[in-house]
Formats: sequence, C-alpha cells, structure tokens
Amino acid sequence: MSDKSSVATLANLRRELHQRLVQALDYGVAEKLEREALMAMCEARARKLADELGRDVSATDREQLVSGVLDDMFRLGPLEPLLADEEVSDILVSGPNKVYVERRGVLEAASVEFRDATHLLHVVQRLVRNAGRRIDEKSPMVDARLPDGSRVNAIIPPLAVDGPQLSIRRFPKRALTLERMVELGSLSEASADVLRAAVRGRLNIVFAGGAGVGKTTLLNAVSSSLSPRERVVTIEDAAELRLEGDHIVRLETRAANIEGVGETTPRDLLRNALRMRPDRILVGECRGAEAFDMMQAMNTGHEGSMTTLHANSARDALVRLESMLAMGGFDTPVSVLRDYIASAIHLVVHLVRLPDGRRVVGEIVEVLDVDEHGVRVEPLHRHRLLAVRDGRTEGRFEATGAEPTFLEHLRVHGIELDPRLFSAGPLLARRSG
Repeated sequence: MSDKSSVATLANLRRELHQRLVQALDYGVAEKLEREALMAMCEARARKLADELGRDVSATDREQLVSGVLDDMFRLGPLEPLLADEEVSDILVSGPNKVYVERRGVLEAASVEFRDATHLLHVVQRLVRNAGRRIDEKSPMVDARLPDGSRVNAIIPPLAVDGPQLSIRRFPKRALTLERMVELGSLSEASADVLRAAVRGRLNIVFAGGAGVGKTTLLNAVSSSLSPRERVVTIEDAAELRLEGDHIVRLETRAANIEGVGETTPRDLLRNALRMRPDRILVGECRGAEAFDMMQAMNTGHEGSMTTLHANSARDALVRLESMLAMGGFDTPVSVLRDYIASAIHLVVHLVRLPDGRRVVGEIVEVLDVDEHGVRVEPLHRHRLLAVRDGRTEGRFEATGAEPTFLEHLRVHGIELDPRLFSAGPLLARRSG
C-alpha cells in the first residue's frame, strides 16, 4: 500500500470512528459528566471501536486514530499536533487541505488537513470560542488571544470568498532575551548594549519592520532592562508582551459587539493610560489616530516609552508616523508635525527578514532634527547583506562611524556607553571570551 493510499485509508477510518463514537454516546449520561470524565469515557469507547475497525492497521496508527478523534471532539482537531510543536511559529490555513506552518523562518506545507470546509469552520469557531470571542455571519472576522498567548486572526464567509481563513501567530513559552537573540545572530552584542542603555536611559524607541519580523519579540527582550520600580502600562490589540515587574498594567482593546457598540480603541486606552500615573507607556502597535497621543505622551514626561509599527525602513517609519498624524484629523502644518516627531523619538530600530528566513536588526538610527527634506536621522548600526549562497545568507553587522548625540543624555542618567561601540567597521555578532 502506497503512503498516499495509507493516509487516505486512515482518514476514512478516522471519519468512521468519529461517526460511530458519536452514535454510541448516551447524551443523557454525557450531559451529567464533567469534561475530564466525559473525555475518559469517550477515549475508552474510541479505543474499543478502533480495535474493531482497524484490525489491519498498526497499533501506532490506531493510537493516532483515537487521539485524532478526541482532538476533533474536544480540542482543535488537526491543529493539535501543530500547536504542540514548539518549533512552529506560525500556522496558516487557507483551505481544508491547505495548511502551512513556519519553522525557523521558513514556510512549508504541513502534513495535516481538515475533512472539509465545514470541519475547518467548526475548528475555527471552537478556537475563537476558547479565546472568549465569537465568529459567525454577523461577525465574520476576529482577532483574539489564546490562553497560551498565541495570537489568532480568523475570517469566514461572506468576507472570505474561498472559505474560512485562519492565521495563528505563536510565541515561545519563555520570551527571548537579548542575550539569546545575540546567540541566534539576530543582532550584534554591541547593538544589544546600545539598546540596553537606551532603555535604562529612558530614550523613546520605535521598533519598525514588516509583519512577522520580530518587532514584539525584540520589544519584549529589551523590556528586561526596565527598572522594577517603574510603573509601565502596555496597550495592545491582543496582549503579547510578557513583562516582569510589580507595576505592570496590561490593557487590551475590545472590538464592538454584535450590536456595533462597546468598541475600545488603542486611542481610548492610551488616553486612559495617561491618567494612570505611568512612568512609561508601551503600545504594541501604533497604526492610527493613537499616534498623536503616543507622541504627546513621549513629549510630556513619559520618557522611555516604546511602540512598534509596520514600515519598510527606519526612515519610512517616520514618514508613516507623519502620515498617521496628518490623517488623524489634526489641522496642523506638516512642519509642526515633523518637529513633534523629532522631539518625541530618539531611536528607530528596524528589523528585516533575510532571504533565508532569518530575522535580524537591519538598522538602528538616531532621530536628530528636521530640515527641508523632513525628519533627519543618522544610522548608527546596520546589517549588510553580502551574498546569498545555496539558500543561505551571508552578511555582517557594522557600525557606521557616527557617534550618537544622546551619549551625554545617558551620562546624566548615570549610564556610560563606550563610544567605541560606534567606531566604523564590522561588529562581532558575539564577543569572544
């Protein structure tokens, strides 16, 4: 029997086992049982049925049949083995037999599938329900957070023309540290030193880049340099930041209910956060009118605040901020908006995904002032891509030779940063010794 026909046989057995188990259930008894007791009863019956149906398959395959049926009935079906795989960072489902995962930055087809679009829809609904949200024809798209912190986006017909679409962004059980990111080659040790000093010295920082490049991961990593005595308020659509400390306040937006009321936007939360006596404010993603309030917070005593936004470069991040401020309904000359941005932000850290899937800090730039061309910046550190051979990238981190103007600001805060970290030339990804 070929591998393909073997898979088809097991799929048919799993479908039949599921149907027989459902038919054999005494729902009068089942309704009175706790979830764990009901699962145990179903597992016992599923094993007995699997022995009867799968005499010609191996014991290992029968175990997979039983676990698969229980996953369908009580958990998340074909998604369960993917959610259990710690190497999987993204799960993308665009159809019953179109399931993809990202491992170590590389997107690949997963060896699982759903029975049909209805099966996929049921799993999506269960997933969203587990996150305390709802999805149906009246509310056909949702952003949610799972109990383990994974971020879920789902969209179903009529908005999704080709059937339910599901995206799950997963996060490591333990947040990556700057030290670990240096070991992985995501940034140089010198850049890590600069970021630690910038956070301790209360510089305002924007982390920019495309989707899935690690903006939130890096923001999490640098947050370990926050003082435990500081009161930090975080604002996110789906809470992902995992900060440690006694004074961490986590706020999360809320979508409108089915009647179209009850929406709480990032701007609403940001305005409320300003009344909560924060030392710093961290906004998970700045993408709309809340940009004005974020700039205002940075300019009015909440130094050391940080945010992320989508942008193709560090300079583009500032242009995007300018556009967000302009589109926010503020009747203010562009020159004033640019002055506001330049006075609010000290550093922009731009992350990129390399052709082989690896994510690195592409550049760290200092925001200086404004000239006739816009907000003026000075690159400090950058990653230079040298070559791509056999699918692997070759590159190096380097300093541009520009010495930042904020060194004196750091000294005032009792932080000495070695100027040699900015001497022109290659930067070692890791220090020797």
